[in-house]
Amino acid sequence: MSISENIKKIKAEIPSEVSLVAISKTKPNEDLMEAYDAGQRIFGENKIQEMTQKWEDLPKDIEWHMVGHVQRNKVKYMAEFVELIHAVDSLKLLKEINKQAEKHNRLIKCLLQIKIAEEDSKYGLDVAAAKEILQSEELRKLPHVKITGLMGMATLTENEDKIKSEFSFLRTTFEAFKQEQEDFTTLSMGMSGDYKIALECGSTMIRVGSSIFGERNYN
Repeated sequence: MSISENIKKIKAEIPSEVSLVAISKTKPNEDLMEAYDAGQRIFGENKIQEMTQKWEDLPKDIEWHMVGHVQRNKVKYMAEFVELIHAVDSLKLLKEINKQAEKHNRLIKCLLQIKIAEEDSKYGLDVAAAKEILQSEELRKLPHVKITGLMGMATLTENEDKIKSEFSFLRTTFEAFKQEQEDFTTLSMGMSGDYKIALECGSTMIRVGSSIFGERNYN
């Protein structure tokens, strides 16, 4: 199936209130434009330099999401245009995002990444650390960032019960935080292999790459 057919198929499967982020890392601009022509407007990248280059080259009504781990010294390159940063895992990073957003007189939306998977390779905060950030006085002094929800990545496994329990835990955490956080609207969970489970568990935003663009070639 073509990229545009893949997008139509996925959009037909997901509720209208769920956002689809097309994960376009390593993919050429032609592929992104095929998705764009099929109506896709939200694209996610995991390398800031690659995203910045694509932002310069592609239509300006694209909404760019940074989905990968963020190094603080690279925030300045995307502060002018990035719409949502999914993987925020420290107050230090929030301070840097605020500082760079201020230079462009922007408000950048962020999600706190909660570690729900068992793999050591996955980043993220535990619930207590996330709560500490949300309740901190320091966060109130950052007018150019807005935390709008949570993001998480499930363990890479065939065990659907395990995936479901991790996503359910994240959903429960999200609902608990939402009681006190009026800006909380986004629960970003679910990728190509597990987005259907994520949707069952209440995801409001899925991040889909290979099911749209095909397998990635990292060479």
